[in-house]
Amino acid sequence: MTALNGIRVIDLTRYISGPFCTRQLATMGAEIIKIEKPISGDPTRNIEPFYNDAPGIENSGLFLYLNMSKKGITLDYKKSKGKEILLELVRTADIVVENFRPTFLPELNLSYEDLKKVNPNLIMTSISNFGQTGPYRDFELTEIVMYAMGLTMNVTGLASREPQKAGLTVMQHQAGSVAANATLGAYLGREMHGISQHIDVSLLETQLTSIDRTGAQLLGYQFSGSNPFQRFGETSISILPMGVYPVSDGYVMFVGAHPHWWPRFVKMINRPDLFEDPRFQDSDYNFVYNLDYKEELEAIILEWMVQRTKQEVMQEAQAAGMAGTAINSMADAIVDPQFNFRNFFVEIDHPTTGTIKYPGVPAHFTDIIPELNRAPLLGEHNKEVYAELGYDEAELEKLVLEEVI
Repeated sequence: MTALNGIRVIDLTRYISGPFCTRQLATMGAEIIKIEKPISGDPTRNIEPFYNDAPGIENSGLFLYLNMSKKGITLDYKKSKGKEILLELVRTADIVVENFRPTFLPELNLSYEDLKKVNPNLIMTSISNFGQTGPYRDFELTEIVMYAMGLTMNVTGLASREPQKAGLTVMQHQAGSVAANATLGAYLGREMHGISQHIDVSLLETQLTSIDRTGAQLLGYQFSGSNPFQRFGETSISILPMGVYPVSDGYVMFVGAHPHWWPRFVKMINRPDLFEDPRFQDSDYNFVYNLDYKEELEAIILEWMVQRTKQEVMQEAQAAGMAGTAINSMADAIVDPQFNFRNFFVEIDHPTTGTIKYPGVPAHFTDIIPELNRAPLLGEHNKEVYAELGYDEAELEKLVLEEVI
């Protein structure tokens, strides 16, 4: 038995935010029926990285990750027969999740109000750039535009340079997490109070509520009337190790700003003589913020670090109570003893990739073990799902010829 066993979700999503939402529901046991466009499928199937660098609709690592544990069917619901079939599926569902522009489904007469006519208990989650309402509703949005509009970019990067963006698609994944949480809340509300509803998730608003610096900016502005958070300069405020440092096999990261870390620092590098040095005997530890000693201590710490590996530095730092860690690559993470002790990575077989490791579920249940399976091949579950609705093989062959499925 899984946490969401028996819950059926019709997944109309594509790209990242929507599929990440339904992935989380899938890993908790919900039955996800992912609907893709016939022939081409979800556009994410064409996004790298590809397994063995070989492009193909079944080889996208991003697609395989985002669509684990889902059933996959093809359906063109822009066509009248396809729309009819979609409504049949909606009748069997608890939840529908979509991430189209706000006008797309209403133009097909497939809005939430339309779907509720065939399933009054339906919960629907809509993820869009700016939400279903407002003056920006139909504006285009990309990840970097969202990052800029959502305040975070204002404090990202070096003070001497233009604002910078953090890498890749962090915010779209966050929006998917918010949508999954809201969907579960709505489902619980329906079960407890008999209320079904339409959830309107705005990618930009999920950015504005992000704990990634944005929330801190908002609080600072509310309480002070200004923005106390600015981009950092290239130099640290402390003689203690702060930032990125080279070691024998890569890099490590330290955040050593506070004076109380001085005894831990000298313990870590095994230099008790520094603790006895009269230059460092200020009773208030104000010398920690005196950058006159920065170059001298940088030379000492670098000499100590380059003789050690990332893991050795991390272990010694933690033993001394210093906030320091290895900067891990994926190759490091896949063999990391912490992840492996907790069985975070799971091995899953797939017809095109064979058995490879995937990130698992970051929440561990005491009595429920998530059933994680591979992403579906394009249209893999057509026969199974459509047979449920009463379609026989001859009818399915006709629908294939008509490119309905």
